[in-house]
Amino acid sequence: MTQPATSYKRVLLKISGEALCKSGSFGIDSDELKIIANEIVKAAKVGAQLGIVVGGGNIIRGATLAQEGAIQQATADQMGMLGTVMNGLALKEMLEKLGQPARVLSAINLSAVAETFIRGRAIRHLEKGRVVIFVAGTGNPFFTTDSAASLRAAEIGADVLLKATKVDGIYDKDPVKYPDATRYKHLTFSQAIDQDLKVMDLTAFDMCRKRNIPIIVFNMKQTDHIANVVAGKDHGTKVTVN
Repeated sequence: MTQPATSYKRVLLKISGEALCKSGSFGIDSDELKIIANEIVKAAKVGAQLGIVVGGGNIIRGATLAQEGAIQQATADQMGMLGTVMNGLALKEMLEKLGQPARVLSAINLSAVAETFIRGRAIRHLEKGRVVIFVAGTGNPFFTTDSAASLRAAEIGADVLLKATKVDGIYDKDPVKYPDATRYKHLTFSQAIDQDLKVMDLTAFDMCRKRNIPIIVFNMKQTDHIANVVAGKDHGTKVTVN
């Protein structure tokens, strides 16, 4: 089967930790891990250089612990960073088992298990056809993995930020709660902010807007959707400056 030509040279894919476990559960499920890894392998074969930021909500929800007063926010966020490291290592192992070279680059020093993030190193890995998995968020508390995704997208010069979710785009209201919710095919950054659509947190969103990095929000659970979006096919909702 001939692979389609990619519309994007370099892509940053943001996936949640929940993508690696069964719905409503925690931890890493081997079947879900393999499904996501297979979809990423297909996307890599399209031809784009692929970086990934993975969340850690399936391991620990630091924000919830902090809100409950059990742990200080900074410590809870650091625990969340370590959750992303576990997810990144699992994803890297599965990708390589499927024949796709991959590297894990961490925002905090964990030299025994992952390379420390250096921008030039990340770009060299990408240019050599390796999927680069960015873990530990930004390396700082009080920032989400959405912010890490927008930061890494800017640093590696990504052409687009793909946010893989459980729904097929951005809606005017929660489609799970409201059957009459309307999906947008295209939005400007200004429209999304004015309507408070919560595409990403505002820090992440503003960075993409300032750097003119389009965001595409789409359903990660649909077969071939990651590869199709990387190839420039029309899925989900695209957010652009104009």
